[in-house]
Amino acid sequence: MLIRSTTALAALFLLSTAMLAQASDKPSDPQIAHIAYTAGVLDVEAAMQALKKSKNKEILDFAKDMVRDHEAVNKQALDLVKKLNVTPEDNATSKALTKAADEERAKLAKLDGAAFDKAYVDNEVAYHKQVNGALETLLIPSAENAELKSLLETGLKLFQGHEQHAEHVAGMLK
Repeated sequence: MLIRSTTALAALFLLSTAMLAQASDKPSDPQIAHIAYTAGVLDVEAAMQALKKSKNKEILDFAKDMVRDHEAVNKQALDLVKKLNVTPEDNATSKALTKAADEERAKLAKLDGAAFDKAYVDNEVAYHKQVNGALETLLIPSAENAELKSLLETGLKLFQGHEQHAEHVAGMLK
């Protein structure tokens, strides 16, 4: 158990370091677009896993909302980058998000029933806090294109609602 906690803390530290490195370098709009898109894709993948594994109505409803909302925002993001003729750029932050999400999905794959439901929704709370924090403190302030900034601000409002929804579902599982 201590090894898992240590691994989780190390992963969190690495992600935080990547985020701070990005903050000091101020990510470009193409990097911001890639980070935001990646975060949405990863949450859709997590939700799809929940839709396959869970039997809990609250979890299933939440996961369906995640798929619907994140796919819609990602479609808007793709439409915007095409309109602006911008190619999203992979970067340390998007890579760290992907690595952490892959590890979390692997852990969740080993769980079933109530244990899966609790771990999934607890991860969703933490994930949305992390993404919302990055939007507020790094991505939105760093975005130079007004349309990109506006899309990120709209996404933040939506994802803050996701965080509250996840906290509500987590509270119901206790």
